[in-house]
Amino acid sequence: MSRQTETDDESLITTEVQATDNTTTARSTETVVSSEDLSVYYGDDRALDDVSLDIERNRITALIGPSGCGKSTYLRCINRMNDQIDSCRIEGDLFFRGKNIYDDNVDPVALRRTIGMVFQEPNPFPKSIYDNVAYGLRIQGRADQIDLDAEVERALRGAALWDEVKDQLQSSGLDLSGGQQQRLCIARAIAPDPEVVLMDEPASALDPVATSKIEDLIEELAEEYTVVIVTHNMQQAARISDKTAVFLTGGELVEVDDTQKIFENPDDDRVEDYITGKFG
Repeated sequence: MSRQTETDDESLITTEVQATDNTTTARSTETVVSSEDLSVYYGDDRALDDVSLDIERNRITALIGPSGCGKSTYLRCINRMNDQIDSCRIEGDLFFRGKNIYDDNVDPVALRRTIGMVFQEPNPFPKSIYDNVAYGLRIQGRADQIDLDAEVERALRGAALWDEVKDQLQSSGLDLSGGQQQRLCIARAIAPDPEVVLMDEPASALDPVATSKIEDLIEELAEEYTVVIVTHNMQQAARISDKTAVFLTGGELVEVDDTQKIFENPDDDRVEDYITGKFG
């Protein structure tokens, strides 16, 4: 499990994580997250099988495949959410900016401040819109060090929600529509200014209009953040992602490449069969 680190940044070791500057708009090929021979077990059941995958900075990487193939498991490994499952066992390496995130001196709480997460079902807190967005900044102890109003506005603008809610910031986030609630959760995720945003089927519970808004937003977010999205919607992956990784039953990563190549000329016949609907 040894590997020369790619950075001297030890910020993941402490609880005071400072995200890197996300102001660039260039689409780069710098690797931000990478796994090497990553396997995950829930008890005796293997969910991922020796997965090696590079996630590139400021790109949208889609994880696709049939139900139960390990897509969400892989996503949750990136910010160590699987730590909360007692039966989960992880083998192999997973690096964030060259640091193995499963090293003993990595604080998973600090890691999650740098790698945000948006879930399948909108899950706003039973608080005001304002307090939902400010929540992460407050628990980090930054509320007294920043212009909180400005940061809340920044995050809501980043989630394409400001113009719709700016006059009702003290209203409950639960009063918003489903699509608005999901964008509120995105605003909450980006408020602490993470480097990576993970999305687990963020539009699967939404109607087509709300889905279209979320897809447009994801493309905008990739200008500032690295986005990894799990989706069952292959058309969605084809529309918005730069790279696509295809997982199949048994947790095997069978192919990863530029999205256009995956959908038009995959190397593996199983990928073509899945995309064309022969199984899955």
